[in-house]
Amino acid sequence: MILNHLSILNYKNIAEAELDFSPGLNCIIGHNGEGKTNLLDAIRFLSLTKSLSSGQDSLCIRHDEDAFMLKGEYTREDGVNESIHCALRRGQKKILRRQGKPYKRLTEHIGLIPVVMVSPSDNMLVDGGSEERRRFMDVVISQMNLPYLDALVRYNKALAQRNALLKTDPPCDDEILGVWEEQMAREGEIIYRERENYISSFIPIFQEFYGMIACDHEKVGISYTSHCQRGPLLDVIQRDRHKDRAVGYSLHGVHRDDLVMTIDGYPLRREGSQGQSKTMLIALKLAQFEFLRRTGSGTTPLLLLDDIFDRLDAERVERIVRLVGSTRFGQTFITDTNRDHLDKILSITELDYRLFECQNGRFTSCV
Repeated sequence: MILNHLSILNYKNIAEAELDFSPGLNCIIGHNGEGKTNLLDAIRFLSLTKSLSSGQDSLCIRHDEDAFMLKGEYTREDGVNESIHCALRRGQKKILRRQGKPYKRLTEHIGLIPVVMVSPSDNMLVDGGSEERRRFMDVVISQMNLPYLDALVRYNKALAQRNALLKTDPPCDDEILGVWEEQMAREGEIIYRERENYISSFIPIFQEFYGMIACDHEKVGISYTSHCQRGPLLDVIQRDRHKDRAVGYSLHGVHRDDLVMTIDGYPLRREGSQGQSKTMLIALKLAQFEFLRRTGSGTTPLLLLDDIFDRLDAERVERIVRLVGSTRFGQTFITDTNRDHLDKILSITELDYRLFECQNGRFTSCV
């Protein structure tokens, strides 16, 4: 998929922008806080219908404005053009249109324009709680498997209902709890199987990228842990009902799944340096891209790289520069505060490219 043109109106600090992109590399240079990340976030929003940094869509509307609008003009691998338009007015639901026609459900759009984004906030994938690592799995699988996304939505609804019932006083009847537990177990088993299949296929791709960046100086691994590995999920959920009632929420289920990351056989969070953690993160995301490219709908994802060179030594920066400047990836967007990093990429790439300067939410083409 190629993003040819992007229109932005009142999205975060970007008042208005009309940008034509290269089908190869697009580099955006600017100081922190000028709007580089917001540009990438707008591209991501048109793919996944949500912002990376804002939990509420209304927070994406520029201060003192009533609405935002995003429009992307794309070309698919088969040469067919796609037009995606998204708008949100304060106090109203967002509207997403494809070729001028609104979607009945936003989930129908997920996977049409696959995207992978690497940003500084992704450090939480390595350093944060298990929720971040589940989201990492869910974002990829949902872009290539709509039934998985539907199962995830149904599971989360059942989980929310069960948690609400666990807090009632006096306690609700076990039979009522059982209705939601059965739905959690049914959908959770689907989610578990898809996550397990994904991780088993993903690991060798991830290890290949890590080895390329780190020059095989250390060995990394990932293991998937789930309550489904303890037996039938319904039994696991119901086994400790009394504990769940005591704490007021569900202690067991696929909403507690996690990924354990290791380096040379030891937990990364305990043994890894900042540079190794950053290398792990970038390798995870590049492998995510490669996995989607190989197994998705035949559409090459957009690759968004936001300030990825921080905390890396010169040798690892050089290897990443050569990777992203190669023909291995599709259309790529890279932001940085350091012009030298971008100039290195542009000096070695054989790809078509464009360079933009960002200042106070405004973008100027330098090429």
